[in-house]
Amino acid sequence: MTQPDTEKRPSVGLVSLGCPKALVDSEDIVSRLRSEGYDIVSGYEDADLVVVNTCGFIDSAKAESLESIGEALAANGKVLVTGCMGAKPEDITRIHPKVLDVTGPHQGEAVVRSVNRHLPRPHDPRFDLVPPGGLKLTPRHYAYLKISEGCNHKCSFCIIPSMRGRLVSRPLGMVMREAEQLAERGVQELLVISQDTSAYGVDLKYQADYWRDREWQTRLYDLCDALGELGIWVRLHYVYPYPHVDRIIELMNAGRILPYLDIPFQHASRRVLKAMRRPAASENTLERIRTWRAQCPELVIRSTFIVGFPGETEADFEQLLGWLDEAQLDRVGCFKYSPVRGAAANDLPDAVPDEVAEERWHRFMQHQAGISARRLQRRVGGIEPVLVDSMEGDTAIARSYGDAPEIDGQVIVAHAGDATPGDALDVKIIGSDAYDLHAEMAEAPELRPVDAL
Repeated sequence: MTQPDTEKRPSVGLVSLGCPKALVDSEDIVSRLRSEGYDIVSGYEDADLVVVNTCGFIDSAKAESLESIGEALAANGKVLVTGCMGAKPEDITRIHPKVLDVTGPHQGEAVVRSVNRHLPRPHDPRFDLVPPGGLKLTPRHYAYLKISEGCNHKCSFCIIPSMRGRLVSRPLGMVMREAEQLAERGVQELLVISQDTSAYGVDLKYQADYWRDREWQTRLYDLCDALGELGIWVRLHYVYPYPHVDRIIELMNAGRILPYLDIPFQHASRRVLKAMRRPAASENTLERIRTWRAQCPELVIRSTFIVGFPGETEADFEQLLGWLDEAQLDRVGCFKYSPVRGAAANDLPDAVPDEVAEERWHRFMQHQAGISARRLQRRVGGIEPVLVDSMEGDTAIARSYGDAPEIDGQVIVAHAGDATPGDALDVKIIGSDAYDLHAEMAEAPELRPVDAL
């Protein structure tokens, strides 16, 4: 039986200089690369890319390292540098500015990430048991993209930092490679998640990283801008209303990412927010919301709130209802406070009786339902793109730019023809209720790629 032709696997050449510790680092690098399917070759000419593991212990070793880098650049042109000299990358780039990347000693994982970035390995379904981007439990047309783990805040009702630790951001290049792989697999919508999306990159001091041969900073604005290159829907969750978020609105207005923000405000009373130890508690959030909507009128804001927090008075709760009237949020969830083992709020005085918290929850939900219904009514008569989640006969259960899966409403499209999950449709909004929009096909059913949205 004739074997199918196989695509040539990318090859990496390695120059290992210095002591046995550096040699062990080189072994780690080639082991990682080989496990990912790269061929390891000797010689510069046969390699698609060369890694030079440098020594920087004494001047003669540095000179040898710089000479080896120069030889690799002359013979191959695509060179990554790692090892002891990489601890001071300026000593390398000053003499060899054309190197693709520089990493320090004992950074095998970072070297492999850099190789992945500059020399992607094609996916081979005969050998690779897991597709690029990993296995997903969501439908094929959308996926969650986690950009960091942990949290630096100390909210009194939350134990996430004690469970998951402090903020640890993923380098932008790593995030973008996963996002790109998901897009290539047909994912039409990425939902960006973390404990505090606005804090992305703070722990890394916004370090520079690379994607598509361009330098980006590991910060939220650059990440959103880069995600906007993929031509698919990008939705932001768990964003705090810090001033630097203002720049993200520019990207929404330009169509780079969806005009949608999930912001966990939690309350409106300054006194309650202080007891909650909420970040941005002192920010003038109403003024910020007004500014955002002036810049991007289509902006949809969803949020979550807690009622019945220890010490919450009737005046605090009335202030929250008044704040909702001014904020005019589109989508809102509300929880009754309940103690969590290990949370600091458990020790706060003036617990709110359960029956009072229950009554406030009902009042809150009824109050917000009217606001949400009026916000949806404003969209009736317009034509909007939607993504189909499922079909019930010829009725499409879809979502608009203002609807995150599972937590927001739906767009129910009548007579959607042969649409299938993941299709993008243009629909005319013909009605609304408290949570959902009702629509019909804007024209004869016509499917189109999501990057046209």
